[in-house]
Amino acid sequence: MMHIDVGQEPNLRQIAVIESEAPAGDLSLVWLGGYRSDMSGTKAVELEAHAARQGLHCLRFDYSGHGASSGHYTDGTISQWLEEALAVITRFGRKRLILVGSSMGGWIALRLAEILKGTNDRKLAGMVLIAPAPDFTAALIEPNLTDRERQSLADNGYFEEPSEYSNEPNRFTRALIEDGRRNLTMTGLIEPGCPVHILQGMADPDVPFQHALKIMEKIVADDAILTLIRDGDHRLSRPQDIERMLSAVDGIVTHAQSPDTI
Repeated sequence: MMHIDVGQEPNLRQIAVIESEAPAGDLSLVWLGGYRSDMSGTKAVELEAHAARQGLHCLRFDYSGHGASSGHYTDGTISQWLEEALAVITRFGRKRLILVGSSMGGWIALRLAEILKGTNDRKLAGMVLIAPAPDFTAALIEPNLTDRERQSLADNGYFEEPSEYSNEPNRFTRALIEDGRRNLTMTGLIEPGCPVHILQGMADPDVPFQHALKIMEKIVADDAILTLIRDGDHRLSRPQDIERMLSAVDGIVTHAQSPDTI
């Protein structure tokens, strides 16, 4: 594990990165985690192990306020975490990138696609999005706020709700929600410029599968695939779900390594 500095004082963050080296090739698999998750999770670790077996370069990192990086997640925003993701791939990523984004990581992946479009340094070779949650602050949180939560945002600058994955409640800040409006990706067509494979559980209590359908409706690409998993939850970390993720990654890798693509 190594740390890189991102940002400027007084908003300088130390971002933890793990790079799994590969002997050759211009492809990097990049793990983009979800809100309050970290790079030690099952899917991230399994992705790295799979990359090692396939001889592929792989990057894992923690956003600020997550895992081994500095700060607290309540100080973060989409813009800040996007800046960190871009810094990691700029520093360590190879010429072509396959982004594997889970939940909020799917949002970060789509924003990266917008930023990297037209640049010569890094190109997207594909994306695998797992229960992607682009625009979740505006599309999933704001419309469902209770009067009490709206009052808490106004009075305290945040509101809290119980978490199924932690003893501590999820805290969503006014800064996160306001910044989310500046990073919306679903207000128009989505043009990723690369193949996309979405994996979505239909029993997901956090991101309804209808959200994935809306993403598919907006994607401008013939090589976009949506796999709905009837009994799948939000994490999609069961052995069968991991196999689906790795199979989707392999499909993207095969396309990226075909003579017509290279």
